[in-house]
Amino acid sequence: MQPGTTPQHGNWMNNSAGYQTLLVFLLSLNFGIVFFDRQALNVLMPFVQPELDLTQTQIGLIAGGLSFTWAIAAFFYGRLSDALGSRKPLLILATIAFSLCSFLTGLASTFALLIGARLLMGAAEGGVMPISHAMVASEVNPNRRGLAQGVAQNLGSNILGSFAAPVVLVAFATAFGWREAFYLAGVPGIISAVLMWFLIKEPVKLPPADAATASMTTLDALKIRNIWIIVVVGILMVAHFVITWAFMPLYLATTKGYDERTMSWLMGSLGIAAAIYAFAISGLSDKIGRKPVMVWLPFLSVVGPLGAMYWEGSAIGLAAIFFVGWAVNGIFPIFMATIPSESVDAHHHATVLGLAMGACEILGGVFGPPVAGVLNDAFGPDTFLWMLLVLAVTSGFVAMGLRETAPQALARRGSLSVVSP
Repeated sequence: MQPGTTPQHGNWMNNSAGYQTLLVFLLSLNFGIVFFDRQALNVLMPFVQPELDLTQTQIGLIAGGLSFTWAIAAFFYGRLSDALGSRKPLLILATIAFSLCSFLTGLASTFALLIGARLLMGAAEGGVMPISHAMVASEVNPNRRGLAQGVAQNLGSNILGSFAAPVVLVAFATAFGWREAFYLAGVPGIISAVLMWFLIKEPVKLPPADAATASMTTLDALKIRNIWIIVVVGILMVAHFVITWAFMPLYLATTKGYDERTMSWLMGSLGIAAAIYAFAISGLSDKIGRKPVMVWLPFLSVVGPLGAMYWEGSAIGLAAIFFVGWAVNGIFPIFMATIPSESVDAHHHATVLGLAMGACEILGGVFGPPVAGVLNDAFGPDTFLWMLLVLAVTSGFVAMGLRETAPQALARRGSLSVVSP
């Protein structure tokens, strides 16, 4: 199915606006807890590294290993969810599993045990987002799909994972120890699983697919222009994201000389920025289209690494620079979920979302951090920042090949008839 032919009917027509809002809130909260657990090791690395005597390369391998199992799980859970026509049970099981893996991380006493715990966590967490976005795609009004998927992926993940995780966990680790901070990080996921069990409905199964849409392989999906372009952009930008979080906390604390508390607030500023951009960028893409934000925001993001290298003023000034550059985080749900779900038949949403997220993680998240770690060891601790610049600029140029999919933008061009909100 080509962009501009996305069907505008679906389960959402039977859901009240209140339920649609509740669903997006709970999915956003749950993914926020996913990222709280995922980011925990990154922000606690200044505590963990000296005790376990980790090298920069090992730090990169840990981050890349989690991304690898996350990617495999995204492929697997996406196809399994579509094949079974089941969303809710798989989502809850994945949530409970990744919470338990946070406890395992706190027990690790060697590099081998630490990377093993993170591999298991990635396998548990990888299925959460494809299933969540597939639920949003079918249960929420398409005219608000970009905003809904932006909130589901970015709001909770950035308030909890990018803001609360550095601030809360660093303070907790300072007071009680880094292992105890990981035990704390494992609790919210259990609570989230209980809430979803009681408050979320299992989406109504779609009617059987006709012959033209009965099956879709990975190769079939990659023949669609938008799909292979967002996969390439996703690889570049996920590498950008994971490398930033794997190395920036340690860089700010050791190379730039910020104390651990200031470092935590600087990293937290990324979370505040991304939480705001969850609304601003995703909602803007509903109005002006997906392509403009996908092209321009990667170019804008270069101010972040440049600021980290060359800003010599106050920490507040650097936080402001980070705030501007991190607007690029607003495009993540657009290339991971919104454009793919608007480019294929609804029967294949979880499959293609798993492909988009899995490919991004396995090629960007898996290989990006180890490469950056090796380059840091070879050429100095700021080398990863130059790598971020290259990734961002390349992504902006690749995104120029996208075809527009936003229903409202296409309607203005006379390419698609959409229903009123």
